[in-house]
Amino acid sequence: QVQLVESGGGLVQAGGSLRLSCAASGRTFNTYAMGWFRQAPGKEREFVAAFSRSGISTYYADSIKGRFTISRDNAKNTVYLQMNKLKPEDTAVYYCALRGTSALVQYTSAYDYWGQGTQVTVSS
Repeated sequence: QVQLVESGGGLVQAGGSLRLSCAASGRTFNTYAMGWFRQAPGKEREFVAAFSRSGISTYYADSIKGRFTISRDNAKNTVYLQMNKLKPEDTAVYYCALRGTSALVQYTSAYDYWGQGTQVTVSS
């Protein structure tokens, strides 16, 4: 099946930047219906950013709007999350995921494949 592998996480000071990558393997598919989620200790997994199925529109959680940007390289089967102006509350494990037919981009139940996650820690 599809395998998704996140990378690019690490430790960064508040106000700094990181770029996460999600590389897909195991099959060829478009990366339009991809999304990013995150999960902090003791909290539920929450939506961060995603593409529409058409790949034309992007969606962002209010908590990161204006700071994070989702992008993709279809030739590389890779999706990116550029994170700027990071805050301590952004600390979490970040996951990429691939949706099925659902257009409900902010719901975890809409996604069929998930990566293992990459840790992002923002210090104050």
